[in-house]
Amino acid sequence: MAESRMADVGGLRMHYLIEGEGPLLMLVHGWPQTSHCWRHLIGPLAEHFTVVAPDLRGYGRTDKPLTGFDKRTMASDVRELARQLGHERLTLVGHDRGARVAHRYALDHPDEVERLVVMDIIPTREMWRRFDMDSGIALGTWHWTFHLQPDLPERLAGADVRGYLGYFFEKWTVQRAALDAEEYYRAFSQPGALRAGFDDYRASFPDDAAHDDADYDAGKRLEMPVLALWGEAGLPARVGVEEVWRDYAHDVRGAEIPDCGHFLAEERPDLVLDHLRDFLKL
Repeated sequence: MAESRMADVGGLRMHYLIEGEGPLLMLVHGWPQTSHCWRHLIGPLAEHFTVVAPDLRGYGRTDKPLTGFDKRTMASDVRELARQLGHERLTLVGHDRGARVAHRYALDHPDEVERLVVMDIIPTREMWRRFDMDSGIALGTWHWTFHLQPDLPERLAGADVRGYLGYFFEKWTVQRAALDAEEYYRAFSQPGALRAGFDDYRASFPDDAAHDDADYDAGKRLEMPVLALWGEAGLPARVGVEEVWRDYAHDVRGAEIPDCGHFLAEERPDLVLDHLRDFLKL
């Protein structure tokens, strides 16, 4: 069973779950979730790896500072945690915002990342480039620009955390009963939690966009093997996930998870685990 621990990462108190022995496999959650979303996968993967699932900066039981939500800083948090645990190389599995953190980690430290798994996203740069009505991205991700606004999302969502997050849990899932929504309602009702999650989005533009554009223009592409997974009913399925990632990585494979929405690790953990075992050669 995974053990709950805390680490001091450059002055940030970071909570994480850990189980197993061997090479490091880091599971990085997205919004509006915490490390709890990996609960079905940690045990099986821990048979082969040291599996670590942190609560990212601002999420869950980790500190909620006022700064540092650009993906470069958030990736540095994860990297420092790995170093404290005695690992200089790792495999990264990221979902949603966590996949964006993992993507940045792999771009900034390519020699340290063995393999990268990204779940139900296309690169942030592509999200902004395709933010139009024709692709469906603008309509499907209206919350990106709403969350960019200062103060207002906290004011409105804070009045009904359950109602606001529940909207996404309903709209973004197929296997709705599989999602542990109560855990996330609790987590995002804590002081600073909503604001920190919105700050994660606020860093997407201009900070993350500028970093991504600079790397793309410089010709930086992911060198390690990349697995892209997406839900059949998720927004990325509309835009050709695997094809998009092929412009950002040299070695990409992709797979669609049937009867699944956005929250792959909770909705269809059995199928996700099958794909991970195949990709990780277990």
